Amino acid sequence: MAPSTYYVAKDRAPSARAINDAVVTPKLVTLWQHNYCVYGVRKLWKTARRAGIDIGRDQTGRLMRAAGIEGATRAKRVKTTRPDPTSARHPDVVKREFTVTAPNRLWVTDLAFVPTWAGVACVCFIIDAFSRMIVGWRCASHMRTEIVLDAIEMARWSRGRQHEDLRCRSDAGSQFTSIRYGERLAEIGATPSIGAVGDSYDNALAEMVNGYYKTELVRGPARPGPWKTVEGLELATLGWVH
Repeated sequence: MAPSTYYVAKDRAPSARAINDAVVTPKLVTLWQHNYCVYGVRKLWKTARRAGIDIGRDQTGRLMRAAGIEGATRAKRVKTTRPDPTSARHPDVVKREFTVTAPNRLWVTDLAFVPTWAGVACVCFIIDAFSRMIVGWRCASHMRTEIVLDAIEMARWSRGRQHEDLRCRSDAGSQFTSIRYGERLAEIGATPSIGAVGDSYDNALAEMVNGYYKTELVRGPARPGPWKTVEGLELATLGWVH
């Protein structure tokens, strides 16, 4: 780029579009706030036209994205993890190395959420990295720490009660930073490990199993729609894991 081109672009006056956007955007935000902050592009565009604002639908959507506003959606937004900022996190002792030479050297775990007619079901899987086998799991209508502890108990029943060289990999959800989770792993000699927040690669093996679970069972081609009850999903999960 030539120096003259740089200074011409730097000193150029705002375009007519930029000036118009600066005037119209606050008006759109005000209309959106006056309508309970629920209007999406279509409704806000029609409301702006009725208010005498000469604006197009695509321009409405662009300015809404620039202003950080959006319409209300009917789908529930479920947080897959809830980090607890007051809890000390376990160190990362896995470093994305999911290859091990023997069973019960590395377990990975994660939570999956499945919408049902009776509410959102929470499913916890514990996978042995050596055989890729699900050694423990639990399905419940809540996401409290007990769901993870129950999955650990199933893994202890199927794989033994003491594993001194075992590492257990998870994300940074509050269920996995809780005191009871650390104590339960300490009872079997396991070392907890937590990676970066919001990085699916740090727990890729568990994320892969969750993906298979939802693709094959939850949204499989044989499913006519959502599961009706958490109990029905739990029974189907039992067969899928087996």
